[in-house]
Amino acid sequence: MNTANTVTAPKTIQLNAGTFARRSPFDWLFAALVLAGGLFTFSRYMDFMDVYEKGILIGAMPAAIWMGWFWRPLRVLMLVVVALSLLAINAYQIDGHGSLPRSETVFWLKYFLSSQSAILWMSVLFFMATVFYWLGMAFSGGNSASMETLGSRITWAAVTMALVGTMVRWYESYLIGADVGHIPVSNLYEVFVLFCWLTATFYLYFEAQYNTRALGAFVLLVVSAAVGFLLWYTVIREAHEIQPLVPALKSWWMKLHVPANFIGYGTFSLAAMVAFAYLIKQQATETRWHKLTPLWLLGIVLCFMPLVFRKTTAEAGGSYWAVYFAISAAIMGGILWGRQRIASRLPSLEILDDVMYKSIAVGFAFFTIATVLGALWAAEAWGGYWSWDPKETWALIVWLNYAAWLHMRLMKGLRGTVAAWWALAGLGVTSFAFLGVNMFLSGLHSYGTL
Repeated sequence: MNTANTVTAPKTIQLNAGTFARRSPFDWLFAALVLAGGLFTFSRYMDFMDVYEKGILIGAMPAAIWMGWFWRPLRVLMLVVVALSLLAINAYQIDGHGSLPRSETVFWLKYFLSSQSAILWMSVLFFMATVFYWLGMAFSGGNSASMETLGSRITWAAVTMALVGTMVRWYESYLIGADVGHIPVSNLYEVFVLFCWLTATFYLYFEAQYNTRALGAFVLLVVSAAVGFLLWYTVIREAHEIQPLVPALKSWWMKLHVPANFIGYGTFSLAAMVAFAYLIKQQATETRWHKLTPLWLLGIVLCFMPLVFRKTTAEAGGSYWAVYFAISAAIMGGILWGRQRIASRLPSLEILDDVMYKSIAVGFAFFTIATVLGALWAAEAWGGYWSWDPKETWALIVWLNYAAWLHMRLMKGLRGTVAAWWALAGLGVTSFAFLGVNMFLSGLHSYGTL
């Protein structure tokens, strides 16, 4: 019996009048630690913050507590990330004076906790998690469940290392110089790390809520593709090196606009991969291969899409993308060939449709917030809320695409095949807004060129 298809509704988390009465001792300890850490930070560094940064810090404390109470695994994640980040900072501060060269001499920094080491561990762990999720698809019975469980745990470890790398990189930027220090969301390298852990974390939430790990095999594909680009970009451009901010990015708006934007990008990508799973399950019993032409075409597009990076990067070693293409083609071919077995492991079409809808709804909300924040930032930096810059124009196209999707869903009851193909096509629109504009167009937002 396929237990995945017996899932009919997500778990619910009640936050009503009895919320405080139901808090466990660990909940209150977590809240106390968050408040203590926030107040310590505020008292020690408030002279270096402007009024907006103080407001962000004050607002972050109850937000962190609420998230930890709402989804309890986040409590452990946040505490582990803080502990490892402080361990790394302490390793830099051996004699009380921070020094960046210690990342090459101190064992724990060199191999585990420096920003670059932690992000490399993130990359390896995401690849491993993807493999184990797919092994879960291939095996049956207890072996399948064990593989999927291992894939889920490795994904948690990858998210942990991504966050540690981000926190330590933030500290390392200040070791270079007070005028260099900044939150690490300012260039393609940093936002790709942000994209990876945000997408994976949202997936892990849905995994827990719907009590199914089968979707990890699909969602981790887009995360692994992002990791593959990140590694290539690191080698080609030495993008891991911390650079000073350009003047336009020296704004507290960046700390809000970019994360909100990438929650949108991450959840839209998650929805697209769930839509792909939906189409695979729907076509599982189709035996006429010519009827699968749309899926074949999709596979060809996904395999060849990264090759466009060579358009503006002659030094991009063709062998890297040849390997990428071979792996992508093998994965797509394997999915189509084994679609019946894969479909049997996936949750019901109703569950897939619900995850797709909720992912787009969350992404649209945050993308809307990011767009408004971006307009306010533009008014401060350039004197106008909107200038029809290519990045702004394509952000509007992305917003309109998902606004139309949600309108058709809520007003016209859009479901099924059309909704899935639309969500999947949205990944192409989103990808161009994210990367294509940087590659083929120019404008005020050209900070992360290839």
